[in-house]
Parts: sequence; structure tokens; C-alpha cells
Amino acid sequence: MSLRPVASLRSGPDLPPAARLLPTSAGEVYLELWGPEGGRPVVLIHGFGASLHSWRKVAPELAAAGFRVVTLDLPGFGYSERPVEAAAYTPEAQAALVAEVIDLLAADLGPGPADVVGHSFGGGVALALAATRPERVRSLVLTDSTLPTFSRARRADLPFYRPLVYLAIRIIGLRRAFVRAALERSFHDDSLVTRELVDAYRSRLLLRGPAGAYRSLTAPIPRSRLAVDLAEIRAPTLVVWGEEDALIPVGAGRRAAERLPDARFAALPACGHIPMEECQDAWLNAVLKFLRSSS
Repeated sequence: MSLRPVASLRSGPDLPPAARLLPTSAGEVYLELWGPEGGRPVVLIHGFGASLHSWRKVAPELAAAGFRVVTLDLPGFGYSERPVEAAAYTPEAQAALVAEVIDLLAADLGPGPADVVGHSFGGGVALALAATRPERVRSLVLTDSTLPTFSRARRADLPFYRPLVYLAIRIIGLRRAFVRAALERSFHDDSLVTRELVDAYRSRLLLRGPAGAYRSLTAPIPRSRLAVDLAEIRAPTLVVWGEEDALIPVGAGRRAAERLPDARFAALPACGHIPMEECQDAWLNAVLKFLRSSS
């Protein structure tokens, strides 16, 4: 395993000293490492259309609490490479990539399992990891999470027509107004969606061929057959949700927590779909309490 600096990516926003590129079977994965070496490992997995930037407020706080925090850009997002094969974007493929990252970082993280935190689409990836590689998961934190079937459910025939996808992404999907509207749907308090926040999310969408990645993320994959039974997930789980989530209603989180064998549920008032951005103190309080109780 060889981590290297990310000087080649300096065309984007300033990157922290914790930034590294990790060679994997899916290409180079951009990640950031926070907290003391030897600390209990916590892996944070972002949502669809986002990047590890969405964890910037909480990762340093988890590190300050003594955890060894790994944030990564999933393949197809942020600074990581964009595989062209649609199969690379299935939940099982993304989960396998996260497991590979944990394995490659074993010298830093230790050989044991990690606490895995997923947001939205990243929560579906976390569930897929817990179902397919349970030995890698100490506990789960699902934040306003999808199920692993999310990416399959949004796949349609249109993305196979590559010129149309390029046109739609370039003319509509990457416009600042479109990104702002998507963030405003994700926040309860729209005043928090500043120009700086919009530009931070948008700049990471513009990297490394976004149209090709979007096509691969949405094109049909008949051989994707992952089925996750929540009743079979054995890892202790915290399901934490913004009460004002307009994208995935809080009731979906309560129902998921009821189906998981070892789960607790926390609803965060006055929070939308991205509580670690909008209500980071309340999110941190709930997550730190859970992590410390499951040690």
C-alpha cells in the first residue's frame, strides 16, 4: 500500500495536509486521515452527488475525541477516479471498494473492524458492506440513509444515450442554480446554502469527467442482484435522521430502525437531509454517545 501526496489535484480547492491518494482496484481514491494513529477507526461515506467535503465539520471533532477518522471520495465522486464501467457503481462494488480501502490501510488502522458511518446513498453502501463483509464492521451509523437498492432503483434507459447525458449534465446538472436548488431541498434552513457552499459542492462535481460517471451510476445493470435483509444485519446500529428531511422522510428512518435487530433511533429537530452539515452539534452528540456506548 502506498499513499501519495495530491499535488496533481491542486487545480481544485485548497486541500488539507491530511489529503492522500490511495491506489485501489477501482483507480486512485482520494481520502483524508484525521486523528491519532492507533485510535479506533471510523470510516465516513458520503452521499450521492457529494464528496467527503460533506464531513468537513464533524471529521475533526471525531478525531479530537480520539478516533482515527477516514473520509474518502467514492469512485465517481470528488477527487477520486471515475471508472467507466457501470458495474463499478453498484452498492456491492462500492462496498467492496470501502472494504479494500480498510484493508489497504490496515497498517494505520489496525486489523480489526471499523465503525462505518454512511449518509444517504453512503448509508446504502454501509449497509451493503455490513451484509457482505460483516467482519469489517464494528458498528453502523446510518444518517438519513437510503437502502442498498437506491442506485438500482434510479437506473433507467436514457443514460445509455451518452450524448444526451453529456448535454444534460453540462447544460443543467452542473449549473450553479441547479446545484443550489439541490442543496436547498436538502437543507431545512435555506439561508445556510451560501454561494461558498454551492461552489464547494459544484467544484467537486466538475472534476474528472462527471457525465461519464453519472451515466455509469444510472445505467441499468442486470447482474446487480444485491439484496440486504435489515433483519440480518448484526452490527450495533444508530439510525440518525433530520426531522425535516424533505428527501427521505423521518418515518422511513424509524421503520428501518425497527427492522434492524440491534438499533437505536435519534431524530434531530430542525434538520434536513444533511444533518452533519446543518446541525453538526446535535449530530455529533448523538454519534459520539453511540460510539462510546458500543466500545
